[in-house]
Amino acid sequence: MTDAMDRSRAINLPPVVIWLAAAFIGVHLVRQFLDRDQDEWLLLAFAFIPERYGPLGDLLPGGLAARFWSPVTYAFLHGNFMHLLVNLIWMASFGGALAHRFAATRFLLLALISAAAGAAAHYAVHATDRGIVIGASGAVSGMMAATARFAFSPGGPLAGGGTAASYRVPAESILAALRNRRALAFILIWFAVNLLFGLTGGLGASISEAIAWEAHIGGFLAGLLCFPLLDPASGGPADRLA
Repeated sequence: MTDAMDRSRAINLPPVVIWLAAAFIGVHLVRQFLDRDQDEWLLLAFAFIPERYGPLGDLLPGGLAARFWSPVTYAFLHGNFMHLLVNLIWMASFGGALAHRFAATRFLLLALISAAAGAAAHYAVHATDRGIVIGASGAVSGMMAATARFAFSPGGPLAGGGTAASYRVPAESILAALRNRRALAFILIWFAVNLLFGLTGGLGASISEAIAWEAHIGGFLAGLLCFPLLDPASGGPADRLA
């Protein structure tokens, strides 16, 4: 009976994932009721724009304050429904597993760090770009990388584990993960797909429909490296988090 209950809980999305998905959907739906000028103001105020940190930054909606919130708020904006749907699917698939292990506070903190790291990576390559970057892909990429640190371990949720206990298996170090054929294949395929999309275009992470692949990589690396600092099973400083 206990095993059946564990299985039932394991396949249900944690509430924090559902609420974050609802926030993404809610923002996108609200934008459908805005007129063109209102939507443009919203995008310019809350999207990530590298030029915001240049001499023209004070002229954009949001002013100086937007330099601090836009590296996170851009994740709540999406170019179209398909862009939103793809991010929701990946967040449910990998973010759900991560949230089972991390619980709400750590999960949201990793998402925030990954989104900001994605923005930073994009800025490092396009510091003077005036194009806007939107979408949760950076944050979701961080969730995927963090999940890869434990999900492919023996007994993990993507390596034969089927109970709630599979989300608490010991995490592998980065070197061990690179020796794990499943984890390594996942990481290599992830990078290959993102580089391919970056070269050919795709579903669009910016208003110009170009893939902001640098943001994806920045978020992925942040999730990969920050995982042990937030993992409750690793005995790190994040154990003090609720």
